[in-house]
Amino acid sequence: QLQLVESGGGLVQPGGSLRLSCLASGFTLDNYAIGWFRQAPGKEREGVSCIGNDGSTYYADSVKGRFTISRDNTQNTGYLQMNSLKAEDTAVYYCAAEPGIGGLVADWYEYWGQGTQVTVSS
Repeated sequence: QLQLVESGGGLVQPGGSLRLSCLASGFTLDNYAIGWFRQAPGKEREGVSCIGNDGSTYYADSVKGRFTISRDNTQNTGYLQMNSLKAEDTAVYYCAAEPGIGGLVADWYEYWGQGTQVTVSS
């Protein structure tokens, strides 16, 4: 069964950090781009960051300089390091995979995780 499972979400104070993980099972991530998306209540899903199968990275303007995406193909896992978190980063975060270099368009992605909640609040 092809599956992506996110972990690492939680409650953090403004200015804090979290590291999200995305573990793939049933397929290998080597040839896939990994994307991170988020959806806040009442808002549309938006692309946060992606890393292509060639290692190229893209970030939404709202997270540039604060978030870092990475991957460890030996662990079949993708990561999203989130620093200097703000209240507006509060959302459910989803990882997704597509067989290419990726992008921040959700429709391009074939496989999706179930999401992990990130709440930034004092």
